[in-house]
Amino acid sequence: MDMKDDFTMFAAYNAWANGRLYDAAAALDVKQWRAETGAFFGSMMGTLNHILVADRIWMKRFTGRGEAPDRLDAIVHETFQALREAREAEDARIRAWVATLDVAALDGSFSYARVSDGTSVTQRLGPALAHFFNHQTHHRGQAHMILSVLGHTPPALDLLFFHRAEAGRAFA
Repeated sequence: MDMKDDFTMFAAYNAWANGRLYDAAAALDVKQWRAETGAFFGSMMGTLNHILVADRIWMKRFTGRGEAPDRLDAIVHETFQALREAREAEDARIRAWVATLDVAALDGSFSYARVSDGTSVTQRLGPALAHFFNHQTHHRGQAHMILSVLGHTPPALDLLFFHRAEAGRAFA
């Protein structure tokens, strides 16, 4: 596998893991959805919104298109179903965009302004894309913890399980 294949795999894994996480989170009632759990973004609602917010910010940086909230803790959707629909659309967008990349693009650089302070940053696309997928994994781990704290069984989200699942066998 080359770098392009790796990112294609991570885009597919990301959609698979988000689907499993949202399937598990669907069991939460409204009180649990909003419950403060001690996670970095507080609740399941806050955590899943943050993942979408960060993805939209990065995709705007990468592509120059799309919505980009101006706060990392923005709540773009308060209801589970609306957030799930937005998540699925964003995952499809990510997969489609990654499919357009080639090694030259991944080796190239791009520039953007940081959300937190407006500082201009220029960096290589490949390492930034690696951060993008790692960031999602980091916060899905927090959502996994939230499910446990609320008394629900979190799904297995390890990359290994993706490779064993039908969705990931092509990447194994």
